[in-house]
Amino acid sequence: MRVQSSKLLQVLGPGLLVAATGVGAGDLATAGFAGSKLGLIVLWAVIVGAAMKFVLNEGLARWQLATDTTLLEGVSRHIGRWAILVFLIYLLPFTFVVGGALIAATGVATHAIVGWPADPETATLLWGGIGSAVATLLVLLGSFTLFERIMAAGIVVMFVAVCLTALLLGPDWGAMAQGVVPSHPGDGESLDWTVALVGGVGGTVTVLCYGYWMRQAGRTGTGFLSTCRIDLLVAYSFTALFGIAMLVIASGIEIQGRGTGLLVALSKQLHAALGPVGAMIFLVGAWAAIVSSLLGVWQSIPLLFADATRSLWGLPPVPAERLGTTPIYRVFLLLLATVPMLQAGLGFASVQKAYAVLGAFFLPMLAIVLLILNGRRALVGAQNNRPWTVVLLLCVLAFFAWVAMEKVGMSW
Repeated sequence: MRVQSSKLLQVLGPGLLVAATGVGAGDLATAGFAGSKLGLIVLWAVIVGAAMKFVLNEGLARWQLATDTTLLEGVSRHIGRWAILVFLIYLLPFTFVVGGALIAATGVATHAIVGWPADPETATLLWGGIGSAVATLLVLLGSFTLFERIMAAGIVVMFVAVCLTALLLGPDWGAMAQGVVPSHPGDGESLDWTVALVGGVGGTVTVLCYGYWMRQAGRTGTGFLSTCRIDLLVAYSFTALFGIAMLVIASGIEIQGRGTGLLVALSKQLHAALGPVGAMIFLVGAWAAIVSSLLGVWQSIPLLFADATRSLWGLPPVPAERLGTTPIYRVFLLLLATVPMLQAGLGFASVQKAYAVLGAFFLPMLAIVLLILNGRRALVGAQNNRPWTVVLLLCVLAFFAWVAMEKVGMSW
């Protein structure tokens, strides 16, 4: 059994890391709030978001396997260091917001289970801070193998618990079928939450982290491309199913207030519908989703910052297994673990929506980069973009162009 588990991690490991990292913050909170406010009519946004991430990550994998360089290294060499500077300007506020959302979510989830201390804001700060400290120690002192196994266990727990909860509630299959068909979500807050749902499904900037996890898993050369495609297909199928399950659970619930509002409202409904055991199953799954996301972000976002900073300074690339030992990685990790605590006074819903909406607009930027770099046969050889890939990347751009026009139209 242990040998089979090891082989499974070799095939699905990096993809499971992407799913576990992106699902916790994006799917649980964003799908929860969106499901509460909009119901199942935006179920299509979950599927669209997961499909977008698959297309983008497949392109990233093709680039890295064909060139043996990370995407950020490719941007620095072939587009210009100015683009790396733009990325860093984007990454810093994004990291501050996502870090705050994850620390708050960890505090909320833990307090919903243990119920202590009584004051929700104090509990969010206390348990969020403890979660951040433990994740930091695991990243600094633990191995990649340990990290991979913890994340794999987390995604199994959260997927089984949340999907089982949705099935036990008896979803409205007719409403779900209608929700698969794309429709206009409405203006104002409805549009914002729909965009947040597309952006929150499976993470945003964390899509780039797949390349570093590929390296740490020993994947080099185009011979691993089919493995990566299977890996990513499984990962984003998990992601989409998790997001759909959260929409089902949260639909029809009015979530108000701050902090524990989301999980408390959901657990109360589940307690009434499924009893205390059913409510606890959901809470444990939610906690596993959030904590695994926090650990994944703490391990991966500093890799992006270290790689981008070295590329901006023109320093030689560092292997993925050594990038995490550099001083800039460790300093950024410590800042990530502490500075976002300043957001503790903000409402959980407002922080989560800001994180997901801000992250969503990273996707068209990534699509443009992949169109440029993977479109040059001189750089990637036979792994250049195929017509269907170009069409799908253009669809990503078209979706966000439509959103931008809708927002401009609303302002007039």
